[in-house]
Amino acid sequence: MEIKEFVELAGHAAEIVGVALILGGIVVASVRYALAPRTERVSRYQRYRQDVGRAILLGLEVLIAADIVQTVTLTPTMDSVVVLAVVVAIRTFLSWSLALELEGRWPWQRAAEPHAAEREPQPSPQP
Repeated sequence: MEIKEFVELAGHAAEIVGVALILGGIVVASVRYALAPRTERVSRYQRYRQDVGRAILLGLEVLIAADIVQTVTLTPTMDSVVVLAVVVAIRTFLSWSLALELEGRWPWQRAAEPHAAEREPQPSPQP
């Protein structure tokens, strides 16, 4: 097997894994939603949305890696690199939008520090 065939096979395998991650995540999230207690209707829905969003984010990351592998190694023409740049930009925007929706902040922002009243009390040092 030549290196080009191996890279092409690896790129296709990564695409399959990315799609499987998305579909598998949706199935797992749906099962968790269906088995959750009915009394927590709002939190069930929020958890379902977060689970599906995380599955999509993970799948998008793998699909971006597959696109990079296939484009850079198999067809490194200027046209294919431009198409790759557009696809990566769109998928990155989708990832950032999902992260903002799920976490309430942009990926590059720090998580909010809890207020002083919400922090657990720290034990005082023993003399």
